[in-house]
Amino acid sequence: MNDKTRRLIQRLTLTPYSVWAVLFIVVPLLFVAYYAFTDQNFHFTFDNISRFFTATSVVDNGETTREVHTYLVIFMRSLKLAVISTVVCLVMGYPLAYIMARASERTQSVLLTLIMIPMWMNFLIRTYAWMTILQDTGILNGFLSALHLGRIHIIGTESAVVIGMVYDYFPYMVLPIYSIMAKLDVKLLEAASDLGCPGLSVLRRVIWPLSIPGVLSGITMVLIPSISTFYISQKLGNGKFFLIGDAIEGQYTANNLHFAAAIAFILMVILLVCMALMQKLANRRLVAA
Repeated sequence: MNDKTRRLIQRLTLTPYSVWAVLFIVVPLLFVAYYAFTDQNFHFTFDNISRFFTATSVVDNGETTREVHTYLVIFMRSLKLAVISTVVCLVMGYPLAYIMARASERTQSVLLTLIMIPMWMNFLIRTYAWMTILQDTGILNGFLSALHLGRIHIIGTESAVVIGMVYDYFPYMVLPIYSIMAKLDVKLLEAASDLGCPGLSVLRRVIWPLSIPGVLSGITMVLIPSISTFYISQKLGNGKFFLIGDAIEGQYTANNLHFAAAIAFILMVILLVCMALMQKLANRRLVAA
């Protein structure tokens, strides 16, 4: 088989993925951009984009008062909670992924199944389950009361929203890191130890640099849905924490499709820039290591 035939076969095998990517990734993004830069009469305008940085949103905090925030403030709050959730997932998921990668095949299968089981349930059911656990009369407070430790108020707080995000998106952090670590050559670790590299140095200079692709994938897969979520904040936050996903959902419900698309477009651009900067910094660290 010559090189020309081999390249042709490779292109043909990539055709289904290319068609899928164009139909379900590129085309929807083009529609979002089109709506973001047009008005109700589909005339070109920058008003939707500028409105994101200047307009205010009235937020019902679930009590007697109402808060007014700019959409930029709402975005920063969303980013804060998403970053916290992502960091928590990374801190818990990285050692778990390493333990799984170094375990026997049977143990790996068991751990993978335990991680995947929650994903088999509907997203809404998982969120409602945490409402039952965290509410003031829920399972957690009932357990604490039985131990005479008093009750704690979690539901309707930022902590409850973070817990929901971590629970729902934790597998998306573990699985990419695990897939990379499972492919690491054990001989590299043995060689580092034989050359006098202590355990923490092996982690810092060998395991961490080689696992960066999986870490970046995990961060991307957790950060993006966390920053754009709205159902978790509505249920576990009792509607007190208006996030950027709530803003998009609210505009869509009010039939303001063009402004909703503008918010989604700005969010997409910001996330792409952040991901590009993070990738660049990771490449520099990899080269330095």
